[in-house]
Amino acid sequence: MATNRTFTMIKPDATAAGNAGKILDIILENGYKVVALKYIHLSTAQAGAFYEIHKERPFYNDLVSFMTSGPIYAAILEKENAVADFRTLIGATNPAEAAPGTIRNLFAKSIDANAVHGSDSDENAMIEGAFFFNRFERF
Repeated sequence: MATNRTFTMIKPDATAAGNAGKILDIILENGYKVVALKYIHLSTAQAGAFYEIHKERPFYNDLVSFMTSGPIYAAILEKENAVADFRTLIGATNPAEAAPGTIRNLFAKSIDANAVHGSDSDENAMIEGAFFFNRFERF
């Protein structure tokens, strides 16, 4: 069952480059409502738990290291068809393959430092949002 919410993180590379505000502007200009927002510097334990699904993959340790390299913005976004539309808005994981005007095309440095995370399914959007926000922090 499709929901109208998705989860995103503005990653350390985009935050360090001063692009968080520009990225949030693009998100809002595309009709999303921010229903939860948090600025946080993830610990190794937090990043490891969030990316637990990738623990056996060769990139896991580098991913955890990258995601703890600086602060991030975590957000739950609301809009009709939120997950699919947001995946289109952020573009391909590899910024070299991202469509012009997408967030990753505009702000990502590499396939690893790709500016933003976007949930890949309604189920994961709920799980990921709940990881960062309790029920009192969502509006």
